[in-house]
Amino acid sequence: MTPAIIANKKRAVPITLAATLGSIVGGVISYMIGLWLFDSVGLWLIEHFASMDKFYLAQEMFIRHGIFLIILTAFTPIPYKLMCMTAGFIGFPFWVMIGVSAIFRTGRFVIVGYLLWRFQDAANKIIKKYFWHLTIGAVVAAILGIGLMCLI
Repeated sequence: MTPAIIANKKRAVPITLAATLGSIVGGVISYMIGLWLFDSVGLWLIEHFASMDKFYLAQEMFIRHGIFLIILTAFTPIPYKLMCMTAGFIGFPFWVMIGVSAIFRTGRFVIVGYLLWRFQDAANKIIKKYFWHLTIGAVVAAILGIGLMCLI
């Protein structure tokens, strides 16, 4: 979404709409993956890394606090698709997840789209002025992140 809106400010609304719809469709697909893989992968994970008692406790907690979790992941950088997969895995009500997701994912993308639209000129100036600095910084950050992950 960011490069497309910065490149062409006039397309901010359709780009934001496409990103929102794509994200919600991705959430539905993730939910279905979690739902369909429970009998094969899910039970195996529970048997090897936990117990059914712990799973039922987690399921109860997700159902009790699921709306908050959906809002949190729909509006922040916390992985939204992982939450959707977990919701399917746990058996959280599908229409509740989609409804809450639609509201808060739309809100997030509209805010980001507006900010990109509003500050597009300033962002282009910064990118043109510091392109190589930003590129080298991103590459170094990626290498350091991968290195830290390998150490852990």
